[in-house]
Amino acid sequence: MEAEAAKFIGAGIAGTALIGAGIGIGSIFSSYLSGALRNPSAADSQRTNLLLGFALCEATGLFGFVLAMIILFS
Repeated sequence: MEAEAAKFIGAGIAGTALIGAGIGIGSIFSSYLSGALRNPSAADSQRTNLLLGFALCEATGLFGFVLAMIILFS
């Protein structure tokens, strides 16, 4: 296998972290919306947890993206 082909395969595998980040973000927001519709008075107290979970999922996706770019362009 050529080195160029191995770089593309490795970058593609590293890019699959974005799939998990998308699923995680969707799950977090759907759970928050579901809970907020059931109990609107508790929605404000859970907003911090929502933003923290969103940030952690997004960071995971960004780390995978950066790793894929490093593999491709180094």
